[in-house]
Amino acid sequence: MDKVDIIIPAYKPDRRFLTLIERLEHQSVPINRIIVMNTEQKYFDRLLYGTSFQKDYQNVVVKHISKREFDHGKTRNKGVQLSDADYFIMMTDDAVPADDYMVEELLDQLHQDQVAVAYARQLAGEGSSEVEKYTRNFNYPGESSVKTKADLETLGIKTFFCSNVCAAYNREIFDTLGGFVKHTIFNEDMIYAAKAVEAGYGIAYTAQAKVYHSHNYNCREQFHRNFDLGVSQAQHPEVFAAYPAESEGIRMVRQTAGHLRKLNLRRQIPYLILQSGFKYMGYLFGRHYQALPVKVVVAMSSNKEYWR
Repeated sequence: MDKVDIIIPAYKPDRRFLTLIERLEHQSVPINRIIVMNTEQKYFDRLLYGTSFQKDYQNVVVKHISKREFDHGKTRNKGVQLSDADYFIMMTDDAVPADDYMVEELLDQLHQDQVAVAYARQLAGEGSSEVEKYTRNFNYPGESSVKTKADLETLGIKTFFCSNVCAAYNREIFDTLGGFVKHTIFNEDMIYAAKAVEAGYGIAYTAQAKVYHSHNYNCREQFHRNFDLGVSQAQHPEVFAAYPAESEGIRMVRQTAGHLRKLNLRRQIPYLILQSGFKYMGYLFGRHYQALPVKVVVAMSSNKEYWR
């Protein structure tokens, strides 16, 4: 039987984290260990106060680090180093499996020859806006696929698209390729996927493996998030320079607006355009962060510790 570990970076986890752990315990494929790389112990202890978490989930290993120590790539690599499983699944602390077969479906994809990564479909959670629901369906459709180097001409940057919200990795291939980039503000998953594609491996999008994961970000939050996205792309031109993402973003906005019109939700379109403007401005500033004063860069970033 496959030996699989789950690795979860956590920061200020809420009740969804407890639901995540509970659902992982009932997967059709047994989990060997759940390794939690937690940033700032006080927030974790606050969530678990008065619970029997440690008694109930003895296969959960928690490693605490400070906010200053956290890095999207390095912290995940440290989690992998604590695992001796043949396969591991990266998740975030706010992603919740939709059923008991998420792990099984992801591992089935990794059993295909030359597949390095298999990532799950993300469904909008309860209370999500219509825009968020449509965006999730746009980025995570109902059809599975395996993307390879042969798809670069037609898919462009979407060939590398992968999300560590829920993604399973072949450990042998992961080690061969050197793991995640060791210092990055964002996009460690896509940077790794690009490296895997260039090395001749496939990236499997697994629509049958489903997690609930969504956010109703406001304009300010979208700006900060997309600033970091732009920074990561500027720092890795070997991945992103040849495949601009702007056209895909424009297509998504147009299709989302059309969707709102069909539902007679035209009043939401101005906010969609405003929010998209903030996203694009953040992205543009991020792509050109090197021309900005350091204080401005820190103010625009959502990951201020990265710059210190």
